[in-house]
Parts: sequence; C-alpha cells; structure tokens
Amino acid sequence: MMESPTSKRLSITSPELPGWEDDPANAQNWSVRKKIYNTGVPSVLCLLISFGLAIYSPSHSHVQAAFHTSTTESLLPFTMYVYGLAFGPMIAAPLSETHGRRFVYLVMTPLALLFILGAGFSHNLASLAVCRLLAGMFISAPLAVGAGTIMDMWSGPATGRGVTILMTIAFMGPALGSLVGGWVAEYKSWRWSQWTTLFLGGACWAFSLGVQESYSHPILRRRAAKLGLPVPPSPIPRGLAGVRMMLTVTLARPVYMLLTEPIVALCSLYSSLNFSVLFCFLACVPLVYTDVYDFTPGQCGLVFISLALGCAIGCLGLLVTDQYTLAQHRRDHPEGLNPPPEQVLWGAMLASPVMPAALFWFAWTSTRHVHWMSSIVAIGLFGCSNIMIFVSTALYLTRVYGATSGASALAANGLLRYGIGGSFPLFTLAMYHNLGYSWASSLLGFLAVAFAPLPWLFFRWGSRVRQHSAYTS
Repeated sequence: MMESPTSKRLSITSPELPGWEDDPANAQNWSVRKKIYNTGVPSVLCLLISFGLAIYSPSHSHVQAAFHTSTTESLLPFTMYVYGLAFGPMIAAPLSETHGRRFVYLVMTPLALLFILGAGFSHNLASLAVCRLLAGMFISAPLAVGAGTIMDMWSGPATGRGVTILMTIAFMGPALGSLVGGWVAEYKSWRWSQWTTLFLGGACWAFSLGVQESYSHPILRRRAAKLGLPVPPSPIPRGLAGVRMMLTVTLARPVYMLLTEPIVALCSLYSSLNFSVLFCFLACVPLVYTDVYDFTPGQCGLVFISLALGCAIGCLGLLVTDQYTLAQHRRDHPEGLNPPPEQVLWGAMLASPVMPAALFWFAWTSTRHVHWMSSIVAIGLFGCSNIMIFVSTALYLTRVYGATSGASALAANGLLRYGIGGSFPLFTLAMYHNLGYSWASSLLGFLAVAFAPLPWLFFRWGSRVRQHSAYTS
C-alpha cells in the first residue's frame, strides 16, 4: 500500500520522528524471520476462511434430514457464507485504513467464531443461514487486507510471489475442508462441521496473536499523538463524510468499474467461472463418487487430496513462470525498464487450455467403466489450472490499476466471483440429476472453452485497452 502524502510529510519534516524509510517500525525493514511470520498470519487465516466454507457441504444432507427441508434449501447456509465473503471486505478494508491490519486480524476473527458457534447451536434453517452469513462477513477480513500486508513488507518480485503463496494456501482450504468434512459427515452430526471450524479457528487466532502492525498510516498517527505532534488526518473521514466515502470507494466504484472497464469485467467473469466450477465440485463430487463408485462420505473427502496437490503444483508453476519471464525481461531490457502488466498473464495463458481439458476428462471418465483414479487425476489438473488462472488475473488487475484503483478492481472481482460462484451449488445437484453426470460436467467444460482465449487476447491487445481507461496507472 502507498503512504499518504501527510504520512510522508510527518516522517520527513518532524525532527522528533526518524525518517520512515530507515525506521525499525517500517515493515520493509523487518528481519526475514519476522516477515515470514507476519506473512503466515493472513495465510493461515485465509486457509480458515475457505476451510469453514467447504466443511459444511458434505453434511448438508444431515441438515436436510434434521430440519426437514429440500436439498436446495439445505445448501443455502453454504451459499449465505459465500455471500458473506463477498460483502465482508467492504467492512474490513475501511477498518484497516483507520485502525490498521493488526486490528482486523485480531478483532474480526473472534467475532466470526462467535457466529460459527451460533451456527452450531442453531435449531432451524433460518438461524443457521443467518449465522453462516454473518460468520462469512466477519471471517473474510483477511481477504481484504492480506495482500496489503504482504505489500507492506515485501518489495520487488517478492511481493507477487508472496501474494501467490498466500492465495495458494487459501485455495488449500476447500480441499482440506472437504477432506475433514467427509469424515465428519460419516461419523458425526452436521453440528460437528461447525465445532471443527471453531476449534481450527481458535488455533489460527492464537497463532495470529503475535502479529505486528505493518501499515504505515496508523503507526505514524499513534506515534505523533504520543509525542504531542500534529496528528495526520485519518484516510476515512468521520461522520457522514466517512460513510459517503466508504460507499463510494468500497461499493460504488467497484460496481462502476465492473460495468465500464473491460479488463475488470472479463477478468472477473473468468474468476467467477473458476469459483463456480470449484463450488460445483464441492457439491457434486460426493454425489458422483457415491453413486458411481460406492464411496463413503469419508472416502469422497479423500478425493479432494487431488485438488490440494493440484493447487501446490499450480503454485510451483506460477513461481517458476514468474522467475523465467522476469529473467527474460531483464535480459531483453538491461536498462531496468519495468515489465508490462501483461507479463503476469503467462500463468493464465498456459493454464487456460488445461481447465477445459480437465473438465472434459472428469466428465467422461467418472463412469463405472473407468477406474476412479482417472477422474481424480482430472480434479488435480483442474486445481492446478484454477489457481494459475485466478492468481494471474488477480495480479494483472493490480498491475493494470495500481495502488489507487487496484483495490476497487479486486473488490469488483470479489463481488462477482462470490456472487455467481456462491449461487452455483444451489442448482448443481439438480443439474447433475437432470443432465447426467457426464453432460453436466461437460457443460462446465464448454464454458471454460469459451473463456480460454481471454488471457491470450489481453496479452496481445491489453496495452491498447489500457489506453482507453480512466483508472489505469
């Protein structure tokens, strides 16, 4: 994140305060060990977020039986949690501007755990859905500030690699949540899906207690107040002006960019497809492997190990690709010219043909005539391509729109991907029953084929598109 002019002026002109660039409190000056720990905190909390999302899905049939609801209604708490993830960062981002990153990590997570506790004690579907919605809103806070924390500490190529690792760990959550959730569904009641999330959340929060503030704005304001110096104004004004600014920056601008910026709209739609397919898998894998291969719920959870391995391989592919393309750019431009934003699209370009191939592979091998291991390999390939496409397009948005509008571009991306992706599980099971397992998965493959050329098109003509934008850096 960039410092405000006021913060820079305070640190430079006040003789009582050391220059911020050399200040030990500046996160850029921390030791490597300290940076690694403070990178691990948002990473672990993001893992908790996606774990809490996925662990519910295998137990939805128990909720259906306990509350005498339909299959679609029993999946509603899953969807409400995802909707909470869409709107939660709108609360967390302004809070981090005024109170800092540390406040968000240490305060928002226990509030979310209280609502997860309430979900576990729910005695009707309505209270379960509402508690899951509120839990999603509060637990999503690290999604809003995690990348900012990494940018506070790291610089140069290490920033993008840190964000890649953060997102990879977050993508491990659905696999881990489904793995644990399968055994919970087999041996325990649905309430244990919430208790397990609560226990993991308590451990993650305890791990995060040592986190230190990395954002310069609150550090300099508190130091000025302690020394009796003029305190720089808060980035978020108080009163109605602050509310108006929050609505403009956190909601109106992302929606406007979604409607007027082709790069934001198309990258967000591509991310929405990725998340929609991922959430479809969380709902359909237990159905397919139970009906076709007679797996138990616990064994269905083991299938998601393939998804986790695919994510790990995709992360490695992203790091290797970034290292290679950066070295190539430095050889071609020894004068030190910054690479164009389109360079980060190489990961998505390589993975875009893999995703539809993996989906078609899964569609036509998840039958009794083909060994179950074949379709599991396809799930791993999907996980690899999924994370490579998502991380590349997210980094592309930040490179194109810079520090000022990049947050709004990512907020627009989150609104669309969670809004669309969270709705897919509500009709996934009906789609698989009506179309058949092979054709339902093939439908997802056809959608992936339609989006596959997108990274290549932006790589070729992205610079021209950027010239017509009012937000590009």
